[in-house]
Amino acid sequence: LALQKTLINAKRPSVAIVGGSKISTKIDLLQNLVKTVDHLIIGGGMANTFLLESNNEIGKSLYEKGKKSLVKTIIEQARKFKCNIHLPLDIVCAADLKENEKATVHDVKDCPSNKMILDAGPKTISNIKSVFKNCKTLIWNGPLGAFETPPFNKATNKVAIIAAELTKAGKLKSIAGGGDTVSALRSAIVLEDLTYISYAGGAFLEWLEGKSLPGLIALET
Repeated sequence: LALQKTLINAKRPSVAIVGGSKISTKIDLLQNLVKTVDHLIIGGGMANTFLLESNNEIGKSLYEKGKKSLVKTIIEQARKFKCNIHLPLDIVCAADLKENEKATVHDVKDCPSNKMILDAGPKTISNIKSVFKNCKTLIWNGPLGAFETPPFNKATNKVAIIAAELTKAGKLKSIAGGGDTVSALRSAIVLEDLTYISYAGGAFLEWLEGKSLPGLIALET
């Protein structure tokens, strides 16, 4: 019911965060969200693929090869449905994905060739905060960086705290779900502060993709 109210009768403007490593596993989700939300924030390794296909250098970062047509399709659909796509404005880079690895912040166009993008930077966080303040509904699936490995959890943690503060102030309705997302929000100590948390990862994704869930169909009939 919480999901139904959010997707079908969401208070506008609305924003969705979609993170993770692969576009191919979330193509249906992205294509459905650009039709239903006003802002789409893309993070994680998925953002690297968007950045690369937008002619940005990404060094040794994780990305998906041969997805230019998918990226183009999503961007075209977003334009058609007047959904604003937000990619990182600045990036946190390091030579290796290790705990407490030395990290540096760069403009999104200046990723060092010998490093990889592992998190979003402060300008990106500030932009997300601005988007949140102008929205009434948030849907969140996927972290903004390699949150399991500090210090690359900063963007996810800070954005989670911003979402929690706006939710507690009654300015934002926040819905989040998916295994990594729940873990990230638990790490940021905000699970109890968001409006609704879905622990049914697969079902949550299917619902966001616009698919009918067998359990709900059975209840309706």
